[in-house]
Amino acid sequence: MKSAATGTISGCITWFIVVAIMGACLLPVAVSIGATTSGSDLAVKTTAPYVCPQGTTGHVHTYEGMTPDENGFDTPATISELQCLDAGGSVVYTDPILWGFIWLGIALAVALVISVILGFVLAAPAGLLVARFLGRTKVTPAQ
Repeated sequence: MKSAATGTISGCITWFIVVAIMGACLLPVAVSIGATTSGSDLAVKTTAPYVCPQGTTGHVHTYEGMTPDENGFDTPATISELQCLDAGGSVVYTDPILWGFIWLGIALAVALVISVILGFVLAAPAGLLVARFLGRTKVTPAQ
């Protein structure tokens, strides 16, 4: 009974380590993909129901503006914001930030789910590899 508990604990630790390694690789990739695709039609269609009022549609409005740099000087920048348009095409609501955070959150959630699934798939092979590396698994020669 004690060896089953030890095996369960070591399996959970192995799974957690594999998920942490996968997450360390996939989460930064998800942030870069989410930041790059935040102005896409898919991002707007996905986030607009959470940001825009009922009966409006989302639209990304991009324009040239100025933003301060790290020294406080104004530099040219391209600014994007989500505009919620009614049926007549007039702007009802403008959101400069929330839709981007929602999109990044969705991208991070997808990466986390992929990390957990890969953790289940790769935990057993990783555990066997570690056990063999530490010399705890005996390999019997074929006769």
